[in-house]
Amino acid sequence: MTTTARPTTAQDVLAELHARQGADLPVHGGRTLAYVYDSGLAEVDRVGREAVAAYAGSNGLDPTAFPSLLRMENDLVAFAARLLGAPDTVVGTVTSGGTESVLLAVQTARDGSPQVTRPNMVIPATAHAAFHKAAHYFGVEARMVPVGPDFRADATATEAAIDDSTVLVVASAPSYAHGVVDPVTELAALASARGIRCHVDACIGGWVLPYARRLGRDVPAWTFAVDGVTSISVDLHKYAYAPKGTSLLLHRTPALRRPQLFASAAWPGYTMLNPTMQSTRSGGPTAGAWAVVRTLGDDGYERLTADVLEAVDRIVAGATDIAGLRLVVTPDSTLVALATDGTCDAFTVCDEMTARGWYVQPQMSYGDQPPTIHLSVSAATLGAVDDFLVALRESVAAAVAAGPVAVDEGVADYIRSLDPAGLTDEDFDGLLAASGLVGENAEGELALPDRMAEVNAMLDLASPAMREALLLTFLDRLSRPSRA
Repeated sequence: MTTTARPTTAQDVLAELHARQGADLPVHGGRTLAYVYDSGLAEVDRVGREAVAAYAGSNGLDPTAFPSLLRMENDLVAFAARLLGAPDTVVGTVTSGGTESVLLAVQTARDGSPQVTRPNMVIPATAHAAFHKAAHYFGVEARMVPVGPDFRADATATEAAIDDSTVLVVASAPSYAHGVVDPVTELAALASARGIRCHVDACIGGWVLPYARRLGRDVPAWTFAVDGVTSISVDLHKYAYAPKGTSLLLHRTPALRRPQLFASAAWPGYTMLNPTMQSTRSGGPTAGAWAVVRTLGDDGYERLTADVLEAVDRIVAGATDIAGLRLVVTPDSTLVALATDGTCDAFTVCDEMTARGWYVQPQMSYGDQPPTIHLSVSAATLGAVDDFLVALRESVAAAVAAGPVAVDEGVADYIRSLDPAGLTDEDFDGLLAASGLVGENAEGELALPDRMAEVNAMLDLASPAMREALLLTFLDRLSRPSRA
């Protein structure tokens, strides 16, 4: 393994930082259709970054020490409240992202019903995995109900799953995997009739759908204007185009939020007082979000929403004109799921798109649904839609020419038979190497595969439990420091 001299100046350090960043996906240009959300407006990006830098050392732990952060947080909540049709009683909190907002929504529902000893929440099968994480962390059973052929939550199945121990009913606006809005009106009514909270996960759609409706789009009801909706999560670092690290969790009333707040004086230090899972909270993300929202305003967001929805419309029209591809379901917002026919496979199409400078996200099969190609479209993608469709057509053609990825039947049977509970660390290391997930380069360093189709095809055959165990091992092996 080669070594380099320790950087000795700030210039050296920054040069190394930029060099390392060269291996990452691009965050601008609209060609990364997962993980990042790009407005395409350089000035907006600059304002957000400068605000983050200005407040990077500020601490949201104590609002009396940094009152400007408290004011910015309240400003963001007020803006969102107007957007989401909230009553005057609404309160909210800035969190670090959608997962923390979801975790807090579940924790608050649990702690808001202390009389329930074995709480459960009823969630559609398409609800974000963050709800399963919350179930794991907080001991709240995640009671999954099926979705209909349109991939929306089934209200009848939801009603049947609710019982006296249910503390929360969940809806998505939209669901991540398919991009459709659940029947929030029906789900919220079911919850309200039983005195149960109803949370709408609008982390990815909450800053788009209100503007889509203003633009004349047909958007199902999902905001606080729906009776029975008690809380909504919406991410600012997605379609509010703010720097990473900000989401909002809004509650209809202060009483509903009260169980979210934590205080402890049971030690000799300062009395801990937290509205979120974090104690110290960098002021940077809040300031960055505030600066971007103030810069864009309602008019700016309406223009960006018009751009991103036009991009979605053109992608859907162009993609469905490509032989071998089909639209899984008509999207309600900015998320598109595409499936392939038997002439090729989704994983190879994703690899081919990467080779052409586009990142699209592969989604594994689930139940009787095949693997899909997932697109999170940004406003910045609009100017490159024609190039995207050329690349997609070429990628599908290349995947058809290569044929679907085939896994040896004996290997497939072996993978399907594996029980993660009976495997040792050595077994997992062998599986990681055999699957192609990890290897070594010429210097003996951990190396990742350039193409993932064969790896994903094998992972797709594994049971969900086996896939989870293997990928947890993969993450563990990746996150180990070099001893060099």
